[in-house]
Amino acid sequence: MNFRIRLLSVLVLLFGLLLIGRLYYVQILHGESFANKGDRQYVKPNSTVFDRGSIYFTTKDGEKISGATLKTGYIVAINPSILSDSEYTYEKLSEIIEVQKDEFFLRAGKINDPYEEVADRIPEDLAKRIKDLDIEGLDVFKERWRFYPGEDMASHTLGIIAYSGDQVAGRYGLERYYEQTLGRGDGNLYVNFFAEIFSNINKSISYSKENKGSLVTSIEPTVEAYLEEVLDDIKNDWNGDLIGGIIINPQNGEIIAMDSYPRFNPNDFSGEDISAFSNPLVENVYEMGSIVKPITIAIGLDTGSIDKDTTYHDKGYLVLNESRIQNYDGKGRGVVPVQEILNESLNTGAAFVALEVGSEKFREYMYSFGFGEASGIDLPSDARGLVNNLESNRDIEHATASYGQGVAITPISMVRALSVLANGGKLVTPHLGTKIEYDLGFSKEIEYGEPVRVIKESTGNEISRMLTGVVDEALLDGEVALEHYSVAAKTGTAQIADPVNGGYYEDRYLHTFFGYFPSYDPKFLVFLFNKHPIGARYASETLTHPFFDIADFLINYYDIAPDR
Repeated sequence: MNFRIRLLSVLVLLFGLLLIGRLYYVQILHGESFANKGDRQYVKPNSTVFDRGSIYFTTKDGEKISGATLKTGYIVAINPSILSDSEYTYEKLSEIIEVQKDEFFLRAGKINDPYEEVADRIPEDLAKRIKDLDIEGLDVFKERWRFYPGEDMASHTLGIIAYSGDQVAGRYGLERYYEQTLGRGDGNLYVNFFAEIFSNINKSISYSKENKGSLVTSIEPTVEAYLEEVLDDIKNDWNGDLIGGIIINPQNGEIIAMDSYPRFNPNDFSGEDISAFSNPLVENVYEMGSIVKPITIAIGLDTGSIDKDTTYHDKGYLVLNESRIQNYDGKGRGVVPVQEILNESLNTGAAFVALEVGSEKFREYMYSFGFGEASGIDLPSDARGLVNNLESNRDIEHATASYGQGVAITPISMVRALSVLANGGKLVTPHLGTKIEYDLGFSKEIEYGEPVRVIKESTGNEISRMLTGVVDEALLDGEVALEHYSVAAKTGTAQIADPVNGGYYEDRYLHTFFGYFPSYDPKFLVFLFNKHPIGARYASETLTHPFFDIADFLINYYDIAPDR
């Protein structure tokens, strides 16, 4: 008897705990959601209130800032079947909100229809005034919709939600990539608590069927805003068909800011062409030009094909497989040390290194830097590079690839490859998402796997030293070097392929610039590009000062200690 009493007591206690847990879930975790569902169900019993997980930016101090959230307002609706005086109703309603007269009377004339919406997204104060009119057949009902507080900030990164058929879901950017987490499907925010507990009783409890929550990202809103301001200035100064920038932590792949111009406003994109929503930093490939040369030099150093004291004889041109390549100015410089290949951006020097390495090793190393594969970023349509030329046995193909022509990759893949130079030789996965905060009340860090070593740490240190020399000695004659901070950087100017006539345009260039700082323990790597700028031939003219503006800002904003 005592055993039965104790057993019954335990069962009652467990049942009580289950009820308390369920009440906590309903009233605390999702009280607002159920209240909103209730607000609509008596109007349209089969409808659900729109719901979706949020996307957060993260400040340098760890504070979450909404990048994509929900906004609450009210729908104004009429019931034509019981609306007795549509003229009076329109007159009173139009004193409070703007209502299209013809549209209102068209809807009011549907006397067999019990529900017609005449306005939406009405703020609470106006909704209350409408409610206070106390007109039978006129009412207001709560609604929610997707809202982006920053307007066009990080628009290509965040993406949009839109209809596809009769379903609303993420269609671009993070909204699409994390749809399984952010989306709420039919609006049912939960699975049956008791079914979840008692199903598969011999297994651990799993919530994988729902897996719903909000996304926390590494985007720092102040840095993002500053990057966008700089890109706007580049547009104003040099025009260009497409302008973009990425700021990444090269040590772990976290993207701090990411933007391309032109942008769009995800709160109101009805007039945009569909091409405006794609992210050129992730989806489009480009021949990147001379910013590839440091990778070529690093390959030469890592294989032992060259060292810092290696020299070669520069005639200003090379003829390979009956094709001629030359330096940007066509001039030869005689006996040249390896450092000058970077300082003066010599195409013949990069080709010399690639030929010293040999086709097979050069190809293998280029692939190990991520050329030819998707970057792994958590954004949709992550494109692979066009690097078929690396498979060729012709020396000319590897020579042109050594200075960034003839192979094309996405900007994010380029940033990934350049991060290898900055972080001591490891290939990281660029990413935006850092944590999922689940609706059930727990959170989980997003893991991207261990980075893969590509070059020796000593090689990374040596190429960083050489790129620091570029800034201290060669870039705008050393005028932009920072007195108390080492900066490693390189410009790139690539010819743009002519898709109609073949070959390359004679007067169109892609300007690129990358740099990281401090050189030997970098906190940030900054990448900028401008497609077809007007009025300047070389990237050093258009992107050097914008880069150093960003560097100065980051050094001060993050209070980075001087390293020299």
